[in-house]
Amino acid sequence: MSFNMTPIIDIVFLLIIFFLVVCQFIEAENFPVTVPDGCEFAQSGSEPGVQVTTVTVMKTTGEKVDFAVGSEKISASDYAGIVDKLAELIDVRLRGLPPERRVVTLRIDKGICFGEAQYALAAVAQSSATDIQLAVSRGEQ
Repeated sequence: MSFNMTPIIDIVFLLIIFFLVVCQFIEAENFPVTVPDGCEFAQSGSEPGVQVTTVTVMKTTGEKVDFAVGSEKISASDYAGIVDKLAELIDVRLRGLPPERRVVTLRIDKGICFGEAQYALAAVAQSSATDIQLAVSRGEQ
C-alpha cells in the first residue's frame, strides 16, 4: 500500500501561486547615495511602525540629477515644475498622517551641489510636511 502524494503537491503549488498573486510587493528605496565625508553622528532608525517619507537627490551615470520620493523616481532634464511635482508626491505619501508625524527624511548624494539640492528643500517646504530630517551615514563604508 503506497501513499499518493500528487494531491498534496497540487495543493502546495496552488497555495504558493495564491500567495504570490495576493501579496503586494513594495519596491524598496535602494537608490545608491554617497554621503559626505566626515559625518560622525547619525540618528538611529525611526520608531517601529512609523511610515517614513524619504526624498532622495542623486546623480545618474550621465552626471544628471534625479530626484525620488520613496521609490518613485523623477528625472530632472530641466528644473521647471520639479518643485511642484516633488511637493505633490510628498503630499500623497503624507496624506492622512497627523501633523506631528509628517516628517520627511532628505538624502542627498555628496556629489550634489546646493544649487541642485535646493529644489528638494523647496518641495519639502511647499508640501504639508512639518519637519525634516537629514540622512547621514555613521562611519566609513
